[in-house]
Amino acid sequence: MTVIVLTNCPPGLRGFLTRWLLEISAGVFIGNPSARIRDLLWDEVQQYAHQGRALLAHTTNNEQGFTFRTYDHAWHPVDHEGLTLIRRPNVKAPTDAANTPRKGWSKASKQRRYGRS
Repeated sequence: MTVIVLTNCPPGLRGFLTRWLLEISAGVFIGNPSARIRDLLWDEVQQYAHQGRALLAHTTNNEQGFTFRTYDHAWHPVDHEGLTLIRRPNVKAPTDAANTPRKGWSKASKQRRYGRS
């Protein structure tokens, strides 16, 4: 079983893949081509994806039962002791003064604490 997922790719590439695979949703292709055809399809995807992204997942004889490849994704597959895991980029959220809580007690809690109203 082979699954190819395309994001932001040219329509011609999608049309090319429909010769070999079934498009079950926009940009999601599934089928059961031979390993040679699968590799040729993946080469074409990498060549014509341009600014788009692509993901290939297919069955194989390993512990997980599948493997996958990515093209121009921020998440990358990494082999860890025989298992393929996803490494996501470490993106820190922007820090600005408006989002950070102030330290100390609020004015209302101080007034309640000292019995002032």
